[in-house]
Amino acid sequence: MLSMSQTGTTTDVSLPEQEIFELLANRRRRFTIHALKRAGEAMDVAELSTRITAWETGTDPDTITYDDRRNVHTVLTRTHLPKLDEHDVVEYDAEAKVVEPTPALEDLDVYIEVLRGREIPWSMYYLGLSGVAAALLLAVAVGVPGLALLEPLDVSVFTVTAFAVSAATHYYYGERARLGNEAKPPELRDRQ
Repeated sequence: MLSMSQTGTTTDVSLPEQEIFELLANRRRRFTIHALKRAGEAMDVAELSTRITAWETGTDPDTITYDDRRNVHTVLTRTHLPKLDEHDVVEYDAEAKVVEPTPALEDLDVYIEVLRGREIPWSMYYLGLSGVAAALLLAVAVGVPGLALLEPLDVSVFTVTAFAVSAATHYYYGERARLGNEAKPPELRDRQ
């Protein structure tokens, strides 16, 4: 099962959070945003639809034919690109069949947390880690046998180290989970 939590922010261009979530609600729009952020420049809609078709089918873009990408191309040009253009995330020229990123897209920083199987979200992980640290500190404070030898400073060092290692790991996976940072969209990558 695939579940996602999505957050987006803009730095210079103000895009309301509700609009961001609405735009990210559709997989093809997420793939479009990913491809454009990755390219960093205007793309021909045929090339864009080829990439999206390849991602959806799990095949090499060089093997995608016109018939393979026709459905994706049609839906992009009739629905998704006009919607992204309406929200000023892209500039879509329907006559030239070209789409290019706008400052709003460039400033849109999208992180998608993809959970597979029994994985837990980072927020739950940090809550659990906080609970373990609090329970350990309480056990040391009341003198639980076996833990009475520890000092509160020992628990503090453990807690700081655990949070530092966790934060570094979270940062690493967070950078990988941003749209446009790697070749494939986050939801298509396997954890390594």
